[in-house]
Amino acid sequence: MKDASFHHNPSLSRRTFAQATGVALAGLLLGVAPWELSGCAASPETRQNLQQSPDAPGAPAPAFANSLSAQLIDQAASILDGIALATPLVVAPTLSTEERTVMLRLESLQKTGSFKLRGAYTMIAMLTDEERAAGVVTCSAGNHAQGVAYAAREFGIDATIFIPADAPQDKIEATRAYGVEVRLVDGDFDQAKAEAEAFVASGGGTYIPPYDDYRVMAGQGTIGRELLTQSDDIDAVIVPVGGGGLIGGVACALKTANPSIAIYGVESEAVPSMHVSLAAGKRTGVEAKDSLADGIHVAMPGEKTFEVVQTYVDGVYTVTEQQIAEAIVHLARREKVVAEGAGATTVAAVLSGAVPLGDAKNVVCLISGGNIDPDRLSELLVS
Repeated sequence: MKDASFHHNPSLSRRTFAQATGVALAGLLLGVAPWELSGCAASPETRQNLQQSPDAPGAPAPAFANSLSAQLIDQAASILDGIALATPLVVAPTLSTEERTVMLRLESLQKTGSFKLRGAYTMIAMLTDEERAAGVVTCSAGNHAQGVAYAAREFGIDATIFIPADAPQDKIEATRAYGVEVRLVDGDFDQAKAEAEAFVASGGGTYIPPYDDYRVMAGQGTIGRELLTQSDDIDAVIVPVGGGGLIGGVACALKTANPSIAIYGVESEAVPSMHVSLAAGKRTGVEAKDSLADGIHVAMPGEKTFEVVQTYVDGVYTVTEQQIAEAIVHLARREKVVAEGAGATTVAAVLSGAVPLGDAKNVVCLISGGNIDPDRLSELLVS
């Protein structure tokens, strides 16, 4: 078997990963963002250089933004250079066997604690000056909210963010800390989405969708682009699925470069909207039950994302709430990785055998975020 104990870009090392994981754990305990502890924020010089580049934020979205393509993902990568971190890809010894190597792509170590910064920043960067000057508006269960809030602060623009009132308190407070306006909505994500869209329709600002926009998907797709530079030996990638923006972008990036890589999605069986929609051959809403995986708690896939998933994804499967809980605990105890429920679904799929990996020898589990409430994590660890 190929030596795959640590896959990385040239700037990362084993010591770097050990330090990064320690920083994430310390940040969770101290209530401080890991990228702030490690000094990962983009410098003023980096932001200035980005503004002066040919792909500088502020230019109108290119003509090819009316579809998702490798070209659009490449532009997103240019925009995110110096902004988003190329997070580590590491082998998970307790998940690997002699026949199969399982690797973890740790977007839980990304700025804001999840992959969502990528899509939010990319779309805001591609807005016109007039669109940004109007302020931005979004809805989120917490992670996209933080991505939009971070980008709004960097661009110096107003942001109004609608969040379900029962979202994890840590995510709500982290969003407020960026200096944006947070409006709590009674109900679930879909109620928050409806209020955000109504606010935009009344002239409240420019809407930044959490997933159903090609620019957002392109930003998320930069993860797939980076994976191709981190390892040249990937057989399958497992991705959490909510609205479909993450898996759509990652699948497009990987499949257009190497169609032989299998792409599998995972949802909680409490909200299996993409699984049900693919089986039906059309977008289908489901009853959204409570889930540990609040970050993928979406009752109906997006229109654009559904088409992209139909085109590029090999299958979407479900895991139980118990399997998600066990995966969170496994990652914390055995791999020393802090993952929220949505991020742990991919490992839940491997542990439970929910995804038919067949003879895939090198498998990547995307850990999409680490913004789990510390009290909830403690409850799971002692249960």
